[in-house]
Amino acid sequence: MFEVAELGNRIDKGTYNAALPELRIALLQAQQALREANFPVFVLVSGVNGAGKGDTVNTLNEWMDPRWLQAFSFGPLTDEERERPEYWRFWRALTPKGRIGLYVGSWYSQPIAARVEDEINDAELDAALIRIRTFERALVDDGALVIKFWLHLSPERQKKRLKQLAANPDTAWQVTDQVRRHLKDYDKFRSIAEHTLRATSMGEAPWIIVDGSDHRYRNLTVARHILDRIQKRLARQALIAPEPAALDAAPVVNHARTILDALDLEQQLDKKQYKQQLTEQQTRLRRLARRAHERQISCIVVLEGWDAAGKGGIIRRIVPALDARSYQIIPIAAPTDEERGHHYLWRFWRHIPRAGYTTLYDRSWYGRVLVERVEGFAGREEWMRAYAEINDFERQLTEHGIVLLKFWLHIDADEQLRRFQEREQIPWKQHKITEEDYRNRERAEDYVHAVNDMVERTSTEYAPWHLIEGNDKRFARVKAIRLLADALAQALGDEVSGRDEPIHSDQVAEDKVSAKRKG
Repeated sequence: MFEVAELGNRIDKGTYNAALPELRIALLQAQQALREANFPVFVLVSGVNGAGKGDTVNTLNEWMDPRWLQAFSFGPLTDEERERPEYWRFWRALTPKGRIGLYVGSWYSQPIAARVEDEINDAELDAALIRIRTFERALVDDGALVIKFWLHLSPERQKKRLKQLAANPDTAWQVTDQVRRHLKDYDKFRSIAEHTLRATSMGEAPWIIVDGSDHRYRNLTVARHILDRIQKRLARQALIAPEPAALDAAPVVNHARTILDALDLEQQLDKKQYKQQLTEQQTRLRRLARRAHERQISCIVVLEGWDAAGKGGIIRRIVPALDARSYQIIPIAAPTDEERGHHYLWRFWRHIPRAGYTTLYDRSWYGRVLVERVEGFAGREEWMRAYAEINDFERQLTEHGIVLLKFWLHIDADEQLRRFQEREQIPWKQHKITEEDYRNRERAEDYVHAVNDMVERTSTEYAPWHLIEGNDKRFARVKAIRLLADALAQALGDEVSGRDEPIHSDQVAEDKVSAKRKG
């Protein structure tokens, strides 16, 4: 279940000093080789209080090249962190490929401490551990090397160590009231820690238990294990030739008809109706958005859809109803070099709004299961597991209280071609049309299947898809703003009348059956 280094070992000073030169050279060489590798290394240093977590991290910083090494310690939540989902601060602290991140305590500290303090019960602890496993599985599946150390001390040695720390003015700050309580409840702390280690020790990310009573033994054991794991991963990667990404020309399922076929694209508004309803819904949204800001309710709006479907037009009609100081628009293009160095969700976690603020995404994390899938930028295993990763990401957003709206703007092929040709004729719209837009039309069938799978697999009760009929821009804009206002009204506890039902997974299945029968 988890690996255990021998306990009770001690290393004398001469042996220790003799081993350091070769070990430090090997660590530096491994770091240099890692810089050219396509994976990051995350080293977690956890354990009982007084076992030397901070000292171990300081030693590693001394022995290795600090330019390619970064240490993180997670203390009490800041105001900025408290206003976002719990894992926001952990995602932001992930080092890019080719580098090593050292994490003191990490994402394990809070749930263990909370259970010891009886702030959560066993079921809540297990739920937190499931989330940790899901998080680490996403990192490992993306290629990260996750190394986890638990530094252990007997109760007698821990008591002695904490007494030494408290007696030294430079280290007395480490012995907090919480640390003293955990020492008093040592057996309880150990039981909870053992349960945590058993529940979160995975094949690719096992726990290594290290005796922390002797600092020389502890430091050599940790450093040697890190070196061994990095060297083995580098050797394994060198043996595996990269496979070229294959285009996913065939859909996962052969859909005779899709949920998109059931949309009525003939719906429209005339100019008079449009002006009246747009003004009404913008006024309503303005009032609701102001109240949401005062109540510190955040909002994320995701806009996906066909090229020229009108995403930008909807955004331009939403923002006049928002305070310019309380929103940001994130246009998503091909990832930068920095973004490619991280898990694909990293760049989206970075832009989660603070409490009371709104973020609008012009395209989003769904690129992994749309363009990256169809164009072969992501392998089949990558985009297949992305459905579960996205669902977990969105669950964390909504559990935190964020209002999440997902719009798919649908237009038919004839309307898209008309808009392409119109853009070519209007000088200030010509920059919007490229050869790639026409090339994407040639793969429209593959995109249809990808969109259908996306809706089926990621339309959940907590984050449903809203499919918007977009052939008439006026109709689409009013509907999108109304759905956003309805969602804010619901979050604020207002009654919502005339609200379209969102698309849930079970509804998708029923609509598909109905569409097939009609076909």
